[in-house]
Amino acid sequence: MRVAVTGAAYVAAPKSTLPTDATTPWGSAFTDIGWISDDGIAESNSADSTEIKGWQGGATVRKVISSSEMSFTFTAIETSKTVLELYHKGSKVVTTDGKSVLAVKAPGPDRRTFGFDVIDGDSHIRIAIPDGEVTETGDITYKGDEAVAYELTITAYPGPDGTVAIKYSDDPAWGTAPEA
Repeated sequence: MRVAVTGAAYVAAPKSTLPTDATTPWGSAFTDIGWISDDGIAESNSADSTEIKGWQGGATVRKVISSSEMSFTFTAIETSKTVLELYHKGSKVVTTDGKSVLAVKAPGPDRRTFGFDVIDGDSHIRIAIPDGEVTETGDITYKGDEAVAYELTITAYPGPDGTVAIKYSDDPAWGTAPEA
């Protein structure tokens, strides 16, 4: 049994070179997104299907997947240039003479490369998203007894071969079949 004890989330420019295993350091193109709330990172896979019914009796004879989606949701609890620019898609933080300004623009396309590390003791799972985008954000609440938090949902888009994410592990159990 594995527990996601800790980890990290990363972002880089589109088409950045991905790692090829679970433990090699992320390349210099990747920026650590920072602190993530204790809810961790949630992976979601969904598929819509259409039923094909037979004329003889109306029984379902086949289901065809009409659409599918893989997404990852987490809440960043660090206010940084990286987080602000992810949350406010298409907007950029500009710093001059030690003062920063974020002119919030209407969101536009902002595809990037993302990655996640999930660590449990000596076990390491790495998830690489070659082509992803923040497609949903939660509300920001400014409150005296809570951290300012930025809920982000990243949708993973398929590449030419249909791959939406790549998972690596250094856990030997990944390569063995369960005992009968």
